[in-house]
Amino acid sequence: MKRKDFLQLSSLGTAGLTLSMGPWLNSCSDKVTKEHSLEFKKLVYDLLKDWCDGLIQTQIINTDDPKVHGMFKCPACNKVHGRMMDAVYPLLAMAKYTGEQKYLNSGIAVMEWAENVTLPSGAWSNDLNPKSWNGITVFGAISLAEALQYHGDLLDEERRARWMDRLARAADFVYRKFPTMDVTNVNYGATTIYALNLIGKMLNKPEYLSRSKELAEAIKTYFTKPNNFLYGEIKPSAHKLSAKGLKGIDLGYNVEESLNNIVLYAVHENDTELLELLDKSLSTHLEFMLPDGGWDNGWGTRMFKWTYWGSRTCDGSQPALALMANRNPALGTAAVKYTELLRRCTHNGLLHGGIHYTSHGIKPCIHHTFAHTKPLAHLLDNWHELPKINTATPLPRSTADGIKHYKEIDTSLFSRGNWRGTVTAYDAIYKDGYYRQATGGALSLLYHTKVGLLLAASMAKYKLVEPLNQQPNPGEDFPFTPRIETMHNDKWNSNIFDRAATISSKDTNGQILINTQCQLKNEYNQAVESTASDFDLTYECSESSLRIIAKTNQKVISKTAFVLPIISPSGETVAQHSTNEITVQKPEGLVKITSNVPLTIKETPKERIFNMVPGAEAVPIMAYFDIEPEVELTIEII
Repeated sequence: MKRKDFLQLSSLGTAGLTLSMGPWLNSCSDKVTKEHSLEFKKLVYDLLKDWCDGLIQTQIINTDDPKVHGMFKCPACNKVHGRMMDAVYPLLAMAKYTGEQKYLNSGIAVMEWAENVTLPSGAWSNDLNPKSWNGITVFGAISLAEALQYHGDLLDEERRARWMDRLARAADFVYRKFPTMDVTNVNYGATTIYALNLIGKMLNKPEYLSRSKELAEAIKTYFTKPNNFLYGEIKPSAHKLSAKGLKGIDLGYNVEESLNNIVLYAVHENDTELLELLDKSLSTHLEFMLPDGGWDNGWGTRMFKWTYWGSRTCDGSQPALALMANRNPALGTAAVKYTELLRRCTHNGLLHGGIHYTSHGIKPCIHHTFAHTKPLAHLLDNWHELPKINTATPLPRSTADGIKHYKEIDTSLFSRGNWRGTVTAYDAIYKDGYYRQATGGALSLLYHTKVGLLLAASMAKYKLVEPLNQQPNPGEDFPFTPRIETMHNDKWNSNIFDRAATISSKDTNGQILINTQCQLKNEYNQAVESTASDFDLTYECSESSLRIIAKTNQKVISKTAFVLPIISPSGETVAQHSTNEITVQKPEGLVKITSNVPLTIKETPKERIFNMVPGAEAVPIMAYFDIEPEVELTIEII
């Protein structure tokens, strides 16, 4: 494309920014697309532009050194994120929308930098170490393919031909790497379905299309009964079962990666059987979206990458939500709410990995931004395929009332009045070892529609399960999962290590009761001895309050406490009005915590304690069993 023609596209940028200058032109055809959902479109466009500008601010431009030229320097990590070339697609898209040369230059530079992680096999490696994981090539291949499909006309003929050759080598690697659905975690097989379909059409590769269809048929068997969760996020096999016979399910990876790519395939191929299955599955997953757009994933097998808005290195859930909104309009609401949450977690052009990064002074990893730009560009390039997107239909959890138990994950959601909560005894472990999401009958999440998030689980012990894809936890590793705990013989024991806990529930006379039978165990799943280990945990929810009752019939010898980390950013006023009452003043209301035993706040070096999962700050409240063999806590909102 000549520079004159390129600069003439600047009018498109004005149209995208104001959404009042006429129709948006699809760069791949001469057809004028019909405008709709303008408010959501502006939200998507503005956020994408903000992120692209943020990425450019981190980019190293040094043409004399090809090892760094075009690289995004991560503000948070002392490492190079090899997948950064995924940003080529959104940057070229923004170049088309705005007509600004800087986006084209940036996209070209980061794509050319990818030679530093190119392998002889045609793959890209996850970091500079050529022996690092290369399955991520499937994501880079999709991004490069979409960049060429929608915006290849911005490139000179020589570069476009070279990039097409590079795409062909990457696609050939993906074709060889993932011949079946169960090579590794299900997200890779699911993504390969769309990758081979997209690239097979671009390169006229019938074998790719055939493999894509085979994988699409295979994925239909990866949905659970009766709730249609997508399973397979577990090692060493996607079909591994827990001691309770449960499969590996992670909400974050499902909604931000796997279901997205399956939907894209199913829509493009009009696979009606698969679309029907996806409709059911997305409806179930949607029941775990909170009213503010957050995803309730404290129970998920890969929650070590949970950020409240999703999963650290996934792409984002907008394509699946938006494309399927014609079947379930609440998915359109979810697309808007989710994108608004991402905007609230964006500062200085970069997406931060949680809701309180800024208040705690945590720098953002660049990976979150360059991954999440891609679905926004895809939406804008395919706006004519989307149904109308608005928030007219409420989210399921906004109007929910009562209890629903999901047997596939041994987890219950409850709702009454303004309260929304989750109790889990899910025992599937992602990898052999002790990486641990919330379990043991823990209250893994508590949300109030007036004041927002109040409780949110973390890992029992923060582990860098994927050192290249996680940030170290700052300061003390203090778990955020509400729990009973004791130190016995210098060993930590808690119900959040108990994989054999059981849950029962009932809803009578306006009050929800969820009861858990659990034991205090160490990380090796061994029950503590010589002090109380067997506990009953009861959660009582009415319209006015939530009560937590923890009790035991055994003698409490070692110091034992119920730990209640109330989610609260620095700056909110915390007051202790008596030994048994603490309040936290939030913008929309006062949170009051009372107990039948004295309450103390654990001393911390900073105003708040922070945990990378889910990227939030909290006030660590402790209630000890020193006086009574029963601790009762009540949370009210005034």
